[in-house]
Formats: sequence, structure tokens, C-alpha cells
Amino acid sequence: MSAAEVPTTARIAAVRNSLQPSERRVADLIVDDPDAVIELTAQQLADRVGVGRSTVVRACQTFGYRGYPQLRVALAAERGRRPAPTTDAGDGALGGIRSAIDRIADDLRAATSLLDADGVDAAVEAVVGARRLLVVASGLSAPVATDLAMRLTAVGRPAETLGDPIGQQIAARHLSADDVCVVISGSGANEASLRAAQAARAAGARVIAVTSFMASPLTERADLSLVLASGGTFRDELEHTSRIAHAVFAEAFVDAVARARAGEADLSRERVLEILSDNLGDAG
Repeated sequence: MSAAEVPTTARIAAVRNSLQPSERRVADLIVDDPDAVIELTAQQLADRVGVGRSTVVRACQTFGYRGYPQLRVALAAERGRRPAPTTDAGDGALGGIRSAIDRIADDLRAATSLLDADGVDAAVEAVVGARRLLVVASGLSAPVATDLAMRLTAVGRPAETLGDPIGQQIAARHLSADDVCVVISGSGANEASLRAAQAARAAGARVIAVTSFMASPLTERADLSLVLASGGTFRDELEHTSRIAHAVFAEAFVDAVARARAGEADLSRERVLEILSDNLGDAG
């Protein structure tokens, strides 16, 4: 997906952490309520969030637009591209679940919009060629790290992961320049993950970040960052956002690694299938 095709709200959410506080207020309103912003003038938006009109214009330029009119047009185009609901979600708990799944599906369509081919290729190459591969994460991202490490190991690219934050830092500090440490953190600000990333850097290992924000303490420590568009604000990331996009990306990334390893991955999968078969109970 080209830069011009990156959803406006995803682009803004990804750079949110690098903005000045006044610009963040502008960004948060745009991401939280884009339909309302489309109908506002620059002055009305400024009044709504308590900043000057010049701050709104400056924020739009930071987002990559010439000014506020161009931002409004881009927002309108993004909203127009939203798929129409195909079914009535209904009321009650099931209706809420259906609506949530629809929202997640919409977010997934834009998840890779901030990735570039060269960056992904470099990450795949680094993972394939690493002597040791350590995958670390904490909090909501921890299950994604476990899944990624297990899937990589299953295709013949052994990967290590530890659940204990101190253990992660110790393992990271024992890496070398021939090794890679993949750090998964949606916010890019998890303290335990940051310490592990710093330990890996101190050891000379290459650090690959998988995160949701282009500017964060984690991306500052990483040699390579894979940013998945979240479509939400930093507060959403902390309170509500799931790791479905990261989990889906991890699965697809493993497929890319397997393709890069060609026949070796096929042999590894055959061995895994044998193990799975041996561990299935007798249903009869």
C-alpha cells in the first residue's frame, strides 16, 4: 500500500506519540471522531480542543497534508471507503459481539498500511539468518510472542521466549552481534520490554520492534520497526485495543520466513505433523 493509500486516521494514530501536547489534542479528536471533524472548520476544531487555529494547521502539516482543507478531504475519502454493514448486528450480547468483530475486521484491513516492502524483507532476512533468535513481550503482547516463537520453531527457525521479564533481560544480554531480538509491544512503552530491548542492544544484537506507533521509546531502541496501524489513540491502545492485528501479522510473518527457507520449512512441518499426530487421543 502506498503512502497515499494509508488511511488518514491510521497515519495520525501512528505518529501521535511524537506530537506536541497541543497537537496531540487535535490528533485525538480526529482519530476519535473523524465524522464530526469532517464537518468542522479549522477554527471550530481549534475551539473544540482548546488550541489556536495555527496549531490545527501545523498539526495537519505534520500529518503530511498541506493544510486543514486537504485533511478534511482525505478524511471524507477514508470514510467513504468504509465497507457498508452486510448484516444487522442485532441487540444484546450477541449484537455487541458481532459489532466488535466487524470493527476488528475493518481495522485489520488497514493493519499493514504503514509497512513497507523493504522493511519487511529486511526483517525476514534478519530472522532467517540469525544465529539465535529471542522473542520478548509483556502484558497483552506476551501471548503473541509465545505464538510467534512457537510457529517459527515449527517451521525450522528455532526461537526462544521467556515469560519472566527479568529472564527476558538476562537472555537478551547474552545475545551477540550474530543474533536478533524481536520485541513486541503495541504501545511501544512497556517498561519490561524496553529493558529487554536495551539489553539486546547492549549485547550488540539486532533489535526488531513490532508495535503500533511510529514514534515511541521502543522504536528509538530498535534497529528496525514494523509498525502495524491500530486506527486508535494511545489511550485506546492502553485500555481497549486487542492484539489481533499483531497475532495475524505474526502468523503471516512466519509464512514469509518459511517461504524464505524453502524446502527446510517443509521438512520441519512434516516433523511437527508427526508429533501432533502422536499426541492426538483416540476418539474411538
